[in-house]
Parts: sequence; C-alpha cells; structure tokens
Amino acid sequence: MATPIGNLGDITQRAIDILKKVDLIAAEDSRRSRVLLDYFAISNNVVSYHEHNEEKQTSQLIEFLKNGKSIALISDAGTPLVSDPGYRLVSSAHDEGITVIPIPGSSAVVTGLSVSGLSCNKFIFEGYLPTRTISRKKYLKLLVSEPRTLIFYEAPHRILESIEDMLTVFGSSRLVSITRELTKKHEQISRGTLSSIKLKIETGEIKNKGEFVILVEGNSENHIADSEILRINRILAEKVSSKDAIKMTAKITKKKKNDVYKLVMQNDKK
Repeated sequence: MATPIGNLGDITQRAIDILKKVDLIAAEDSRRSRVLLDYFAISNNVVSYHEHNEEKQTSQLIEFLKNGKSIALISDAGTPLVSDPGYRLVSSAHDEGITVIPIPGSSAVVTGLSVSGLSCNKFIFEGYLPTRTISRKKYLKLLVSEPRTLIFYEAPHRILESIEDMLTVFGSSRLVSITRELTKKHEQISRGTLSSIKLKIETGEIKNKGEFVILVEGNSENHIADSEILRINRILAEKVSSKDAIKMTAKITKKKKNDVYKLVMQNDKK
C-alpha cells in the first residue's frame, strides 16, 4: 500500500483505515514508518521487511497470511516495489492463491512526471543507474534512441556525475527535469537542457540534498548526441575547410551553425 513520499497530508483515508485494521504491518524501515504511524495514532504491530531479510521473512509472512491473517506492506515512502522491497512477498502471495489488494497513493515517479513539462503520453522508468561511471555510460548508451520520456531515481552524492554522463551520451541540448524533495518543505523542481541543469548543480542553485527524480526528454529526429555531431564534423573537416565542415555539419544534423561552431571549439580546447 502507498504511503506519503514526504507530506503526511497526502495519505488517503483508506490507507489510514487499512493500517489500523490489519493484523500486521510489514515495513521497509520500522523506525521510519513509526513516525507515520504515530502521527495518525496507529498502534499496530510492525515487522521489518527489507532487502536484507526479505528472503527469510517472505516465507514467515506467507504462513501468517495462510492462517487467515492480514498484512499491510509499506516501504519507506511512496508505493512499495517501485525500487523498493516487496516483489518476493507479492509474487509468493499470488502463487499461494492469497488475495493481493492495492491501496493506491503517492509515487515519486508519477508525481515527478506530472510536473516535468515533458511528454507524459509514454514513459519508461529505469530506477537507479549503475554507480560506476563506465557502467553508467554504457547503460545510458542503450537508451540514446529511446523515444519515450526517461525517468530515473538518483542519490544526492551521484547527481552531478549522472547528469554529466547524460550530457556526454545524450547531448547538451536534451531537455531534462529534476525534482528534489518532492512534497516536502524544501521541494525543488528545475527544468532545462542538460547543460543548463549541470551548471545549476555546480553553482548550488539546485541543492545537492535529498532524493532526486531525473526525467529526460525522449529522443526524436532533432536529437543528435554531441559525440555524433563531432564525429560528422571530423569526417567532413578531412575533405573541406573547417568553416565549410561546420556549415555542412549543421545542415546534416539540422542544428544551428553557431551551435555546431561552439561545440567544435569547446571540444578543441579539451
């Protein structure tokens, strides 16, 4: 069942009623969940159910359910199973013929998407990116041609590195929306090109605190990675003058000549 991702006022009345009525609450972090439960005067039994004990706990919880008891599964915040534990329990419950009932509510994925200003018709959620730069870039390259809006979660200590890798792989002009601390007191929503967002993080305009949702505009015919523009320009520069190579590159890629010139000059300085 879904719980608030920040603002406790976002919980539904149905969720409160269920948390009070069930025989047991399985929570990703029982101490953190207790803050929510205490706020709504819910004095129910709580057990920890997280990635480190879910294999062992699943069998015990399934036996509890088979004895006619009820369990409410919650994560730290938001909707369980979305980059959170719970898959084993839900899957096992289905296998055992136990009824699974969703209690809908907050989700950082959908909340971030709705305020992003990017296309919401089709999107793809990729969760957390690999932590190592080489693996992260390799993974992002698989998504270069993806036309749907891309959604990622990211931790504050990796946000700049991830944006830098996206800029390298997707190109500096790809639109991106970054949301931070959604529904909380210090909520921040920023939208712009990857290059402008990178600058905002570097200058501290986008605070490097809290959990992030990154939403990247899907690819279209107008999106060509900087690396591809430079590759085309290098090939042409071997046959014609630098000036003509830039002019021809702009025509091939449908980019502004001045933008191609700036990109080539910046690359030459590296």
